[in-house]
Amino acid sequence: MDGTRINLGAGCLNGRWARFGPYYAMFPMPWAMGVVSRHSKEGDVVLDPFAGRGSSVYAAAAQNRVGVGIEINEVGWLFGRVKIGPASEARVLRRLREIASLVTPAIRRRARAMPEFFLLCYNPKVLAFLLSARSNLGWRGSSVDATLMAIILVYLHGRRGDYLSNQMRDTKAMAPDYSVRWWKAKGLVEPPDIDPLPFLEKRVRWRYAKGRPCFDESRMILGDSTDKLRSLSGNGFRFNLLFTSPPYYHITNYHYDQWIRLWMLGHEPTARRNTDGGPWRKKFESKERYIELLRSVFRDCARIMAEDATVYVRTDVREFTRETTLVALRDAFPGKSVTVKDSPLEKPSQTALFGDHSKKPGECDIVLQ
Repeated sequence: MDGTRINLGAGCLNGRWARFGPYYAMFPMPWAMGVVSRHSKEGDVVLDPFAGRGSSVYAAAAQNRVGVGIEINEVGWLFGRVKIGPASEARVLRRLREIASLVTPAIRRRARAMPEFFLLCYNPKVLAFLLSARSNLGWRGSSVDATLMAIILVYLHGRRGDYLSNQMRDTKAMAPDYSVRWWKAKGLVEPPDIDPLPFLEKRVRWRYAKGRPCFDESRMILGDSTDKLRSLSGNGFRFNLLFTSPPYYHITNYHYDQWIRLWMLGHEPTARRNTDGGPWRKKFESKERYIELLRSVFRDCARIMAEDATVYVRTDVREFTRETTLVALRDAFPGKSVTVKDSPLEKPSQTALFGDHSKKPGECDIVLQ
């Protein structure tokens, strides 16, 4: 079906692009579709300043709205960018073969010299291919390279045999030392025997088998919302729905949790909790910084929302996160009525797969109209 660009419309609920990109704290797509459907109309413009992998943007675009998302993490941004406008299947397959052909003896030597984690995680053919892709794909500027890199990231780590790696989670990357100890304890000292070219060719064809979306008006912006929102204020947009979920206080470090995929995008081959790039790349362990982030972003959002816009925010039910979010929203949108409804977790988290069965806090939805 190569060359066919389709708007998946309501059918995107089960579309192969709708859920594209494993990512921590993802919006369930049917729920995101429902929020957009209930709180906006066709032609409206939907804003998400904490867009993650772009589920809100996709839900808006697929229902004939315009979605605009901002995401600071390159992994989430790349997934969101590609899912609303992937390159053609033929060009992606051709580029995949080019990347495989660019594996040189020097790259194979580099692969053999990688840290122990990588040698246990990937077989030599896979690791050499990944190094070739990492060196040669211009994913920031090329639609084709972005699409191929995003597909590689999808399969970079997860269940053994179904992904390119040894046994891992698919959304959150496990720490290198922990992974090495766990693999050795489980006897998984040989990475799966996978040939990356036919493995990825098969998955590219599956992804495109029912067409591909074309949502040209919607977009994902890479960067910090505390900066990028100001640039949107001068373009004439008035957003009709603010639909987002800010990072929860002291829950996760999106940079650390995505360290393997970020390595593929050019970062260091190590998992570090403290990273460069500003205060918003960590775990939000400072209450003052967390308050500052929410107040700044929601205040800037308010400046570009239509007067009758709806605000729909999903957040954590723990008291500090919930109350901080409520205060920031009320300050930014003082003229709107506020409704809060609890949304308990419907299924176990991925941590249960690795022995952590502790009860997790639920979520709540804050709606301002």
